[in-house]
Amino acid sequence: MRQIVLDTETTGLNPRTGDRILEIGAVELNNRMLTGNNFHHYINPERDSEEGALAVHGLTTEFLSDKPKFAEIADEFRAFIAGAELIIHNAPFDIGFLNAEFKRLNLPPVHEQVHGVIDTLVQAKEMHPGKRNSLDALCDRYGVSNAHRKLHGALLDSELLADVYLAMTRGQNSLSMDEEVVAPVDGAILEIVPLAEVIFQAASDDELAAHEATIAGLDKAVKGQCIWTAVSTAPAA
Repeated sequence: MRQIVLDTETTGLNPRTGDRILEIGAVELNNRMLTGNNFHHYINPERDSEEGALAVHGLTTEFLSDKPKFAEIADEFRAFIAGAELIIHNAPFDIGFLNAEFKRLNLPPVHEQVHGVIDTLVQAKEMHPGKRNSLDALCDRYGVSNAHRKLHGALLDSELLADVYLAMTRGQNSLSMDEEVVAPVDGAILEIVPLAEVIFQAASDDELAAHEATIAGLDKAVKGQCIWTAVSTAPAA
């Protein structure tokens, strides 16, 4: 399966008030392997960044003034994502900006050009409820080095997210295992395709013996039955 891990940087927070994309970065996965086929462009947004956004990405109006406009890279970008499954952290934000750019050019929205969208923020919140699930927090949680991330950058953040996503989903078919997952993005329901079949491997005799020894130790520690023993030996209803 071809997947594209994608991130954007923008002039502000709201495309409906005229904020624009100023950087797109994306890395390709094929069958959960990085291919080295990346997409990256700085873009002249034709407006200044808001002060808060500039503090995040550091891309000044002067630096972006000679970069191509979105219309100039739109066809290349559409060809790169065509038919792929997109992986985005906080997908509605990036999809909203991309759809605004496509609408200016009378082009179809994202969901009509790709196979589906996975929102890793939604996944992370379900896997780690009540915890911080920013990209930096997930890098820390999954041992992905982000020491070189001083400012946000679309390509760097895509590379980090690819590593985080692979760590989050290692050995996992989908969030519901047997069922396909759908996520609403900008009013559209996009299919999340299961990654692979789940493989079950029976424990060896040595592993079973080690398990029994661990449970026995827990029973001894609580001077009775630990919760595992109590549940596993309870009579059927």
